[in-house]
Amino acid sequence: MRFIAAIVALSAAAFTTPATAQEEDFNIWLGQFATINATDDVYVRVEAQERFTNDADRLGQLLLRSLVGYRINKDVNIGAGYAYILTDQVGPDRLNEHRFYQELNVRLLSTEGGVTLDSRTRLEQRTFEERENTSWRLRNFVQLRVPISDNNKLVAYTEPFFDLNETGIQRGGLSIWRNFVGVSIPLAKNIEVVPGYLNQHVFRDGQDRSDHTANVNLFMTF
Repeated sequence: MRFIAAIVALSAAAFTTPATAQEEDFNIWLGQFATINATDDVYVRVEAQERFTNDADRLGQLLLRSLVGYRINKDVNIGAGYAYILTDQVGPDRLNEHRFYQELNVRLLSTEGGVTLDSRTRLEQRTFEERENTSWRLRNFVQLRVPISDNNKLVAYTEPFFDLNETGIQRGGLSIWRNFVGVSIPLAKNIEVVPGYLNQHVFRDGQDRSDHTANVNLFMTF
């Protein structure tokens, strides 16, 4: 029953946004993620994400990210990495972001029936070619995976973003909250695609924005 309650809570969060007036946008986000096991303990992760915004009419953001990780044990691993993000907003501003980050991954729950609950805590240092100062941000990702058939799992996650300082880029405090519900579909050994719905609520000093996103991610392990 606790697993079912967690699913319901995450699903409700994904489709619920504050009742205040807000801007809304439809997006399509695509992602490709590859994990390469260098040794039993050391791994490399690379990824690319393409985010089509403004009613999915244009490529609003391109993200390229890499990480080197170390498995402390079967349930805990740590890593550090670098990401380049090009944000092409509507209007004249284009932002080139160089992001360094560190993360801690912990498996909180694993049952014989295949239910897993995972946490990822990530600390980011964000610098921009067009801006001064470094923006510090903390984000905590919690994901639940529950078997719903012999080959498929329900995937649900929630991830709040907290700005740790105020800069020309970020406002400070809770800035973004993402919630996702989808289904994993295996394509081959160690390869799966996870389509689903993602809601991104952006908290702003003025009117908030809610992004309704068709999200499709491809995961590969080598």
